[in-house]
Amino acid sequence: MPPSCTHLDSVKVRELPAEIAGCEDCLAIGSSWLHLRMCQTCGHIGCCDSSPNRHASKHAAASGHPIVRSAEPGENWSWCYVDEVAFFLGD
Repeated sequence: MPPSCTHLDSVKVRELPAEIAGCEDCLAIGSSWLHLRMCQTCGHIGCCDSSPNRHASKHAAASGHPIVRSAEPGENWSWCYVDEVAFFLGD
């Protein structure tokens, strides 16, 4: 059986905002990012682990919010930091 996420009950925010200015934390400190992720518990927009500051991971660790989704155009996958598994949420 493939690994699965056991934290789906934490998903509260599924839709991306109409406009995303960038990583909220990078914008606040004047830093740059590579790719964006959205917390599916609170909607926080953070940068990916390939970015210098890894704000999405830091948000997950600090808040206890386990699941992010890609906020990149054309991507709809999600990632659970706790279970370390990628998946797609159905409609």
